[in-house]
Amino acid sequence: MLCVVLSCLLFQVLVVFGVFGTELTFELPDNDKQCFYEELEKDVRFDIDFQVISGGNYDVDCFVTDPQNNVLYNERKKQYDSFSHTTAMKGDYKVCFSNEFSTFTHKTVYMEFRYGDEVPLMPITRSTALTQLESSCVSIHEILKVVADSQTRYRLREAHDRTKAEHLLERVTYWSFGQTVMLFVIGISQVMLLRSFFTEKKGSVAATT
Repeated sequence: MLCVVLSCLLFQVLVVFGVFGTELTFELPDNDKQCFYEELEKDVRFDIDFQVISGGNYDVDCFVTDPQNNVLYNERKKQYDSFSHTTAMKGDYKVCFSNEFSTFTHKTVYMEFRYGDEVPLMPITRSTALTQLESSCVSIHEILKVVADSQTRYRLREAHDRTKAEHLLERVTYWSFGQTVMLFVIGISQVMLLRSFFTEKKGSVAATT
């Protein structure tokens, strides 16, 4: 069984799948817009996945245009979304993320851009059935794809939750510091007030004499 797994992994390393992609996480300042360009051939399918990891209400504007500036996708204040399209012409396709509606909060955005068609792990034009080794390789290949997608989702969820926890910790720290200052101020004020009750005033002493 170990030999089968090693053979499948080696086979996956050597196979050219034909799918190209880019994953990146970037900072998007307030009142700013960032665009990414990719030159694609005609009749090429591409997929875009994005998610706002941190910042404000975790939303961002996103739009995609073709080489003739025709809008293919346009969504406002989305926390996450996916978009798929098959190109109708050759040229530079543009993906833009905008945070112009925000005046003081910057965002951290994750984006994955994939294009091309995946080449089958085993040739389709075969006249014979798959062997046990080949069937195992196909199964492991499909499972590895699911595992990779799951790991990406878990990493994004972890980063999102960590950002929320750090933000909550920062707010709790500030609130605790404010309460500590107020406690000292109230304590000192009460001590000063009590001392004033037992302090003999000069005007009263002169009137008595």
